[in-house]
Amino acid sequence: MQRLRAIFAAALSVKLASAPLLGAPTATVWGTVVTAERAHLDDGVASVGTTVFGGDRPSTEDQGSVQIRAGAARLLLLSASSATLNDSEGAPWAKLLSGTATFSTGNAHAFTVYASKAAIRAQSDAPTIGQVRLLNAKELLVTSKPGPLSVTVDGETQFIGDGKAYHVYLDPDMAAAQGPAEAGGGQGPGGKGGSPLKAGRSRFLIVVIGVTAIATYFAVSEAVESAAGP
Repeated sequence: MQRLRAIFAAALSVKLASAPLLGAPTATVWGTVVTAERAHLDDGVASVGTTVFGGDRPSTEDQGSVQIRAGAARLLLLSASSATLNDSEGAPWAKLLSGTATFSTGNAHAFTVYASKAAIRAQSDAPTIGQVRLLNAKELLVTSKPGPLSVTVDGETQFIGDGKAYHVYLDPDMAAAQGPAEAGGGQGPGGKGGSPLKAGRSRFLIVVIGVTAIATYFAVSEAVESAAGP
């Protein structure tokens, strides 16, 4: 009987060792590289047509760029930029680690850019192009053209108007220390300075700094195309 038990245990251990591991993580396809110049994907070179997976880290050298299509959205990293990519319940997102990221989408829930502790996404399902520049852990420059954007920090959301550039302070006390010139000269949201959109005990502060256009490698028509097709 003891001998039979030993043989059975040995056979079972071999079977378990040869079986695939249940629940082992699998890589999820995030998107495809559309354009690449002086760009990298993790430790390798990014090239057109390369499949990008969740958890990958694209980056660019000086004067480099990389554009990735992800479902109903596109992400463009400009010169000297880097990000990590992943998704939540099928909706792709990018965490900007350095530099500047531009995104286009035609769906408010199709894409999110995280920068420090802020989440930036399209406010509506209209074709939208947004740009986020990470200045440091407490300051961002956010531009919308076209389509308004929403910025959320710790559950609080503020909105960025169409065609405007904003300085986003994730530490309102820092904005107050800049003085009235940085906080706007009373010209209102349409002026080149403008007053803060929200102050007081807000978790963050956004200040309009001008009306501007985004120089990107993709147009509004591509945002519509991304919304319509896979």
